[in-house]
Amino acid sequence: MIRALVIAAIAAALLAPSGAAAATQTEIRIHYSHFDPSIITVPRGVPVTIVLRNDDPIDHEWIVGTAEMHARHRSGTEPVHGSRPTEISIPALSTRATVVTFADAGMLQMICHLPGHEQYGMIGIVRVVP
Repeated sequence: MIRALVIAAIAAALLAPSGAAAATQTEIRIHYSHFDPSIITVPRGVPVTIVLRNDDPIDHEWIVGTAEMHARHRSGTEPVHGSRPTEISIPALSTRATVVTFADAGMLQMICHLPGHEQYGMIGIVRVVP
């Protein structure tokens, strides 16, 4: 039953009309090595504050981009991120904030590329709406 509700919620978020309200500030909680929520909707061309709250006793990262960009990160060697607004390291039991302006509408992936985290399910979607 819960799985069906989660699938329905994800489908509704993905299929919502592009005129749906989008947040200019949102919080993503990291708990048990998962993003919550796993799908966020943000407006194109508007600065959005993303607050990343890591409730886990281990470090994580929040990297947003295209599938091609994530392919590069999977083989990359950057141990810590912070100079790019879409690549943030979040130490254990801490909170970080970033401000991002997404130029193009569409779907982007958010993934933690620390060893084993993506495979465990630490992935999500950033839906950028016009």
